[in-house]
Amino acid sequence: MASGLARGIPALMRTRRSTSLPQGYSRHRLSAASAGFIGAAVFVVRAARMARWRQTHAELRVVLAALLCLAACGRGEMGSAVAATVDDFGDSVAAGPAARIVSLNPVATELLVTAGYRDRIVGRTHWDRYPAGADGIPDLGDGMAPNVEVVLGAKPDLVILYASPANRRAADALHSAGARTLAIRTDRIADLRRLASALAAVTGDTAVRGVADSATASVAAVRNLTPLDPAPRVVWHMGDPPLFVAGRGSYMGELIGVAGGVNAFDDLAAPSPQVSIEEVVRRDPDLILAGPKGAARITQNAAWRTVRAVREGRVVVYDTAIVGHPGVRIGEAARHVRNLIAPLAARR
Repeated sequence: MASGLARGIPALMRTRRSTSLPQGYSRHRLSAASAGFIGAAVFVVRAARMARWRQTHAELRVVLAALLCLAACGRGEMGSAVAATVDDFGDSVAAGPAARIVSLNPVATELLVTAGYRDRIVGRTHWDRYPAGADGIPDLGDGMAPNVEVVLGAKPDLVILYASPANRRAADALHSAGARTLAIRTDRIADLRRLASALAAVTGDTAVRGVADSATASVAAVRNLTPLDPAPRVVWHMGDPPLFVAGRGSYMGELIGVAGGVNAFDDLAAPSPQVSIEEVVRRDPDLILAGPKGAARITQNAAWRTVRAVREGRVVVYDTAIVGHPGVRIGEAARHVRNLIAPLAARR
């Protein structure tokens, strides 16, 4: 049996060199697990020969069982230590230090700066103005369909993208140029933690997790406030024309629920579904939340007068700086929305 195992080891090594790897496995990952297994196998064979096979069959079975356990542990623990992170584009992102980061996702920029990594960021988008100091980072343009040459000019070792189809081509071009990218879609409140986990896994910098946990806890504190009774039905106006509102897939729609209200378009799964004013009339919301420009358009457009909430003056302006995206201020955004809708519930 020992001679058979000994003969099998070179064969296993030849197979390891020649066999193609399954998708998602790096050669380094397979080598690490296989090396541990092969080394242990050689040890068992040599020990068996030295002892001249004086072990009983029961003892040999114990040794082989331990060997199999070691192999399984090698496949699990070694593999996870070097496994690549898969982003929302389905791309594998190799782990490694990131000293020159281009962040084209405002949520990521907020997270990194708040966690103390501002000096590592060598590029941002037009929209990244928070927290203090973020506007001093070089502005590389828009985060959607970015200028790849401008991004590469910053010599990044990691480019963070918002995972939208509009950014797929940019990600491919950056890959072709040898740049490492991490694309995460940040539409929901829970995406802040997802992004933090991905960043920690890719860069090894774990402070971002603490920032995300703190922000998420502050959202939970608002959710746990005394329920509003009755809970107002709210439409979150995102823009028009055409008219877009917050659906179930948006953090804005989630904020309505966290604050104690009911999203009038929660049955629509999209983050920002397009609807008609007639549909708003049919759903008859108690309140419409809008940004300053959106509120002005609503009050100046005669078509909106068909909506009861508009006629009765219940168009409430939210602070776009606070609720602009689901970043580190998401708890503050939840409190802000609660303060906007709670007075209506108190009057009813």
